Amino acid sequence: MFSNITVVGAGQMGAGIAQVIAQKDISVWLIDIKESSLEKARNTIQKSLDKLHKKNILTLTPDQVSQKIQYGSHFNTMEKSKMVIEAVPENLELKLKVFKQISDKVTTDTIIASNTSSISINQLAEVVSHPERVAGLHFMNPVPLMKLVEIIRTEKTTESVFNTLCQFTVFLDKVAVSSKDKAGFIVNRILMPMINSAVFALMESLASAEDIDKAMQLGCHHKMGPLALADLIGLDICLSIMLVLQGAFGDKYAPCPLLKQYVEEGRLGKKSGRGFYTY
Repeated sequence: MFSNITVVGAGQMGAGIAQVIAQKDISVWLIDIKESSLEKARNTIQKSLDKLHKKNILTLTPDQVSQKIQYGSHFNTMEKSKMVIEAVPENLELKLKVFKQISDKVTTDTIIASNTSSISINQLAEVVSHPERVAGLHFMNPVPLMKLVEIIRTEKTTESVFNTLCQFTVFLDKVAVSSKDKAGFIVNRILMPMINSAVFALMESLASAEDIDKAMQLGCHHKMGPLALADLIGLDICLSIMLVLQGAFGDKYAPCPLLKQYVEEGRLGKKSGRGFYTY
């Protein structure tokens, strides 16, 4: 389907996306302006591959998968890619800048997709020549384990591009759902307000973090409690998505003050070693 794909952004999501593509024996460039991010991604991918190999999940060896991933900091490497997936942090200004850079480097028939979890794909497409080849391709975290991918069409996305992304998702052994380009799409439109409500419950001393999570796990059959899930996602990302929802739908989606406080204090969850829990 594709012989060369570029992923821009070597954070947790970008690394995971690059990994699942490489696991299907497709060459992928993982691009990030920070060498430290690339090195961290390389280590994260290797650890993930080793775990999957021990569980006999991989069809290729970890070394074979690793050899499919190239790392770089320059956009010139994406010139021959037939698909570029943007996975930089949830910041509209940053994403617009990256989308413009991608558009300037790739050919006019290259599909440009965003892994954004909440930002308008229509807005991102505005800075791209031939915006009909732009769509959202929102993977879930952790990418190697989670089956769902949300595909978001803009007002101009062609049927051909949409169908190609659906086929690509199936090729990666994922399951696609289609969403309109509304803030939060499907998952985060429902999930983030629930997490935000759990943070309010904690702030109001309704119960401990442990009991809030246990109640949702055993009372609602959730695999993970909302506060533990927020720590896994990253509290800064949760806050960013809530602010997008608030901007789109009003103050009923205003983020909890405790969520804002923890982000300001650097308590971002697992990635910082402390969020609602200590790691």
